[in-house]
Amino acid sequence: AKRTVALIEKDGYPDSVYMNAARIFQGIRAEKSKDKMLVRYGNNSESPLLAFKDEHSRRVSYELAFSALKYQDLLEEILLDSGVYPCQSIPDELTSLLVVMLYDLQDQKFEARKSFDEEEPVEEVKEIGHYLYSYKTKLAAALARCRIKYDALSIEHFVPETIWKQEQRVSALPLCVWINTFKTSLEDVISDLETKGLTKVESVSDFDHYTYAMDRHCHDVLVFPSSLKEELLNLDLFADCKLLLQ
Repeated sequence: AKRTVALIEKDGYPDSVYMNAARIFQGIRAEKSKDKMLVRYGNNSESPLLAFKDEHSRRVSYELAFSALKYQDLLEEILLDSGVYPCQSIPDELTSLLVVMLYDLQDQKFEARKSFDEEEPVEEVKEIGHYLYSYKTKLAAALARCRIKYDALSIEHFVPETIWKQEQRVSALPLCVWINTFKTSLEDVISDLETKGLTKVESVSDFDHYTYAMDRHCHDVLVFPSSLKEELLNLDLFADCKLLLQ
């Protein structure tokens, strides 16, 4: 009855997130030698980022860019194997956007993303989105062939084992959160968390899913189970910078 925090569904992002993620990815992508460069990226790494709507938009833009980086080789192979790339109507300057949006499309199981009415659409995102979705069957088939080729149960198995183990360890660590005492108080934060169904416990060893604990040394720090990360970061307490993730 207390579990009132809504789950965050994967249904795409606003256009500005894709554009910013593509520009971030363009600056961090792995460079390849000319003899191995089958997918070409334009030279637009100096393009400025769009203004982030809020901290959530900034976070998901960077997460999307680094996810594309982690699976860059796989995403490029899917584009080539499916015949989706190269495409004369898509210039090299939009290849980063193509890769970023392909990662998100497969993450949504090749389902269409929802539209966001609260901001002005970006024509490049609309164009790339429609192009990828029109080839969703070929893209899904190419991903399936890659899984068979590399004997991978899921996309997560395409990363090196050392990175996968590191991510597993990091994802299991409790989340430490600072209370911004310039904007709120411990009492108000606790009251807000309790209205959302979270219960205070004595220590991390007592964690269930919807629980939290006080740090024993810092009285303005709360600790949460790692499984609550997505739900926590979408609370108003984080959007209003009343809580800050360590």
